[in-house]
Amino acid sequence: MYVFISVLILIAAILLILIVLIQNSKGGGLASGFSSYNQFMGVRKTTDFLEKATWILAGTVVLLSVVITAFIPRNEGAVQSEIRQQVNDAPTIDPNMIAPDFGTAQQPVVPEETPTE
Repeated sequence: MYVFISVLILIAAILLILIVLIQNSKGGGLASGFSSYNQFMGVRKTTDFLEKATWILAGTVVLLSVVITAFIPRNEGAVQSEIRQQVNDAPTIDPNMIAPDFGTAQQPVVPEETPTE
């Protein structure tokens, strides 16, 4: 069901993109191309249809996005996150192991004294 709703959201989003690209921000767009065909649908009806289609598709995307949260696949077997599991599976540090010294046993360098004349 999750995949089906995801596909519906994808289709609605693509249609919404196409509808928005058809529209012109100044009221032209697809409606201006049909100016000679006023008897079929009319310029005003075309812009009304595009506006209604935009709102319907936007609402569909929002509604399906809310509905899909109920169908998110959940793994019931996993009780902890992967990071926590990796930390738990990491090799443990042996307390008897001697850590490296990193030079604390080295003697400090004393600058040489220059002879005075």
